[in-house]
Amino acid sequence: MTEHPARGRRLVYGCMGLGGDWDPLPYGPADVDRAEAAVEAALAIGVTAFDHADIYRYGKSEAVFGEVLARAPGLRERITLQSKCGIRLPENGRPGFYDLRGPSVLRRVEESLTRLRTDRLDVLLLHRPDPLADPEELAAALSSLHRQGLVGRFGVSNMNAAQIARLQSFLDVPLVVDQLEMSLRSRAWVEEGVLVNTPAGAEVGFPSGTVEYCAERGIELQAWGALAGGRYADPAAGPAAALVGRLAEEHGTTPETVVLWWLQRHPAGIVPVIGTSRPERIRACRDAVGRTPGLGHEEWYALWTAARGAPLP
Repeated sequence: MTEHPARGRRLVYGCMGLGGDWDPLPYGPADVDRAEAAVEAALAIGVTAFDHADIYRYGKSEAVFGEVLARAPGLRERITLQSKCGIRLPENGRPGFYDLRGPSVLRRVEESLTRLRTDRLDVLLLHRPDPLADPEELAAALSSLHRQGLVGRFGVSNMNAAQIARLQSFLDVPLVVDQLEMSLRSRAWVEEGVLVNTPAGAEVGFPSGTVEYCAERGIELQAWGALAGGRYADPAAGPAAALVGRLAEEHGTTPETVVLWWLQRHPAGIVPVIGTSRPERIRACRDAVGRTPGLGHEEWYALWTAARGAPLP
């Protein structure tokens, strides 16, 4: 079995919301202060893994995080730092595209390290599949990053089992993470299995067997969008949110925690990525770090049924 990048942690803090607006305009001191407040809130509840991507806020998410690290000597050694590359944003009238060419990956990692003010990434994820990528060239680039000590471990994002297996066949280091959209709202990862051999299953596009493939090989499943954009935080928002609220009250916790527990209860060992930049919502996730997922078998299915809006097939 492959060792997980940081076994024992229960949450990753996703830094996509840090750095000001989604534009190439400069960030300001207030953006650094807000980033610092979010990072401090995450650390206070026991989160020590931080997820980035070179495109988040046009690179500003990494840059403000680098400033936060500069303000806190010794913090870098206490955290796991993860970033992603492989997406090129639209620029000067040209459309965006996916880019896992070897030289591009090397350049993007160097740029991320500069913005983050660090000499290494603990984990690098390939952000999206690039159908034009030469796997041998890509593997050579990743091997070079590893040999130089610039990246400790590697993973992928938004890839299915076949894509992971194909890439792994060219690599001399193991892929240890697959980051996928998974939440009580984005349930296709569950429904591709539960709804097999039913008419409803024909409408589920999640690639069959990916969860099982990762679990079998010790590839950590990270769930981006884990809080579902706050959809279930207000009990008045609908039947599923009302049930989340009732379970939160019964278990003495918060709606945010119940939503995360729903993911953590799965035996594949899913690690939620929380992306809110609001310190109060980060703190509301405390029990997803400090307590064993408290949902029972029947409660888990009740949440799935309520969120789906349909009974078991």
